[in-house]
Amino acid sequence: MVWAMALFVVGGIVQAQDLDESMASTDSTSTSNKVKLDGIAAVIGDYVILESDIDKTLIDLKSQGASTQDITRCSLLGKLMEDRLYAHQAVQDSLLVSDDQVNAQSDGQIQQLTQQIGSVEKMLKYYNKPDMESFRQELFEINKLRMLSEKMQTKIVEEIEVTPEEVRQFFNKIPEDERPVFGAELEIAQIVKQPKASDEEKQKVINQLKEIRQDVLENDASFNVKAILYSQDPGSKSKGGFYSMTRETPFVKEFKDVAFSLQEGEISEPFETDFGYHIIYIEKIRGQELDLRHILLIPEIPKEAIDKAVQELDTIRQQIIDGKYTFAEAALNFSDEKETKFDGGLLRNPINFDSRFELTKMDPTLYNQVRNIKDGEISKPIREDDPRGGAPKFKIMKISNRFDEHKADFAKDYLKIQELALREKQFKAIKKWMDEHIEDTYIHVNTENKDCDFANNWVKE
Repeated sequence: MVWAMALFVVGGIVQAQDLDESMASTDSTSTSNKVKLDGIAAVIGDYVILESDIDKTLIDLKSQGASTQDITRCSLLGKLMEDRLYAHQAVQDSLLVSDDQVNAQSDGQIQQLTQQIGSVEKMLKYYNKPDMESFRQELFEINKLRMLSEKMQTKIVEEIEVTPEEVRQFFNKIPEDERPVFGAELEIAQIVKQPKASDEEKQKVINQLKEIRQDVLENDASFNVKAILYSQDPGSKSKGGFYSMTRETPFVKEFKDVAFSLQEGEISEPFETDFGYHIIYIEKIRGQELDLRHILLIPEIPKEAIDKAVQELDTIRQQIIDGKYTFAEAALNFSDEKETKFDGGLLRNPINFDSRFELTKMDPTLYNQVRNIKDGEISKPIREDDPRGGAPKFKIMKISNRFDEHKADFAKDYLKIQELALREKQFKAIKKWMDEHIEDTYIHVNTENKDCDFANNWVKE
């Protein structure tokens, strides 16, 4: 599916004062000026939304195969206005995003689009852009607005929590015949073997990282270019190894510990994580946020180590079948995955840390691994490649429990109900924030759009 480029189209930025002056002189302006003003759908603070922005958003939704039957121009305009109000207030609150962050996001999207569509030329033709410079500029504006909007929304809800009593009250106020129905779910357990590289291979990549570090420090070589040439991290390679992070960013502990121990302009010594070996260069420190670049090198795993991991899993599987160990005992004794081994190998849903996975919402990779496993059966060894660039791992899996589709039960489905209660509380906070800032922000809605039945009071009646 082609990435939704037009979904956050930025119409342009003007000062509200300038727009008022233009509108005040509409009767005395030329026909061309009238046409230009007629193209303005709304103004939120310093952001202008053009009628063409609504058209582009609708076209892009259709190109993705999304159903637009129940989507109106008014609802699309309302969504575009919300995004711009978030972005406008983010700037007022100094929740800024750096140009490097935006460019890094754009670079990754361009690479993804090029792979999906086939070539740069085809991509430019698809988006009707004359050259890469104009494409990058529009993408930059789209991403900057989106990232500002997301920062503002995160700030609004980041400290909101629900107590157990609030969860209970939320559940009890739902009429019994209207309580949500949860789909069929699975509990899944696994035992993992992670083949290791030899000490010789590890030293080889450590030496290479030291050479890169020395070249940057002593010869002023570009860390950015080195990352593009050598890094094996698919998530940052095309961006010159760039990441922006805080202590809450979900990176592994070893990576964050090193990153936050460095000063601006400093390059770390090589260090190890589960993904391989890294060096980090700190580009900018902004309070509790870091802009950094890193290079990841992954030691080569010899075929002998892979064959050994598979053989060990075959042996473990047979020992469980023969009754020598339970699956949980084997996980504790033999699994290399510290996140699951102490819990009988039980997987946790990354969305809510529950042990259950709803079939219709399961990650496709996980679903494909377990869909043919029968109750009581243990799979043969399965290879799983790491999409983030780490070494492959091998595992055996079993279905620990199946739960049929059922109406929400407070005790059994507490975590899901807690999540629904939190969403409702966040929604109310966002609604309150929206009402207050609509009142305090310059907003103009074009005459043709004032009759829209907006969810928010954009017309300020």
